Amino acid sequence: MRTECSERSFDFQPLVTRQVTARFDGGTITSDAGGLLLREVEAKTGLLANLARCFDDFRDPELIEHTVEELLKQRVFALALGYEDLNDHDQLRADPLLATLVGKRDVTGEERANLRDRGQPLAGKSTLNRLELTPARANAKSRYKKIVARQPDIAAWFVEAFLRLNPKPLEEIILDLDATDDPIHGHQAGRFFHGYYDSYCYLPLYVFCGDHVLCARMREANHDAAFGCRQEMERIVKQIRTAWPDVKIVLRGDSGFCRNQLMSWCESNHVDYVFGMARNKRLRKIIGKQMHQATLQWKQTGKPARVFTEFQHSTKRTKKSIG
Repeated sequence: MRTECSERSFDFQPLVTRQVTARFDGGTITSDAGGLLLREVEAKTGLLANLARCFDDFRDPELIEHTVEELLKQRVFALALGYEDLNDHDQLRADPLLATLVGKRDVTGEERANLRDRGQPLAGKSTLNRLELTPARANAKSRYKKIVARQPDIAAWFVEAFLRLNPKPLEEIILDLDATDDPIHGHQAGRFFHGYYDSYCYLPLYVFCGDHVLCARMREANHDAAFGCRQEMERIVKQIRTAWPDVKIVLRGDSGFCRNQLMSWCESNHVDYVFGMARNKRLRKIIGKQMHQATLQWKQTGKPARVFTEFQHSTKRTKKSIG
């Protein structure tokens, strides 16, 4: 039996002198209005508009209702608002606020060409899926997936965005390397168990300069944390120095990136670096005195102790000071 609801408002217990009433005449409301601030950022920086130029669109122009730029904005803004899954767009495609963020002229979708799409101004999960999973070899003759991402251009876009936001060359920049886990909850391709994170995961590589992301490279978890770092640094440093030839670059990372190949490359290309160093027999022998001092301090105070020292360490022909 269908419930008949005829009440227009409900009164609850008052709060001191205030009435507490529930009504259903608020119109179209949203809890995601903060997304409008992201829209302002995009309007001033053009980040996503520039990202859209890193794709080749082989779709028939006469059949397109959602441009690559609009699809990217829909996916990125939804992610920023906390909607991670493509399935969320079954409902989000009818959201007038998200349509506003994307830049749709018809935010209610009442002017859509197909009747079945009326009231849904945005793309559905299947269209967004084709955007994300189109293979690199796709072309105009492909059946469904025809939007091809040019991966090298996307990688360069991160650095270009950083350079654009800093129109004046900086004297010095610090690049931070980091690897972290991206947990896997199914049987995706490239599924490996990682002992440190105690889970099945991917192991993406990130490069930051302050709050700016310069690299986000997906990797499988059966690799060392430093896997592919040298190649990424070659690309990033070359791009930065093309724009800022006199900038001083310092590379920073934990012991997972303290690898001879990467340090030797830094020394050969005038890149300073600060890396953590994993404990080993040679290192323990060098800092034995300081370790003993720290142990005595800990026994006396019962609190963590820190003792600093400095010594010379050679990775190639050039000696570096380690503190």
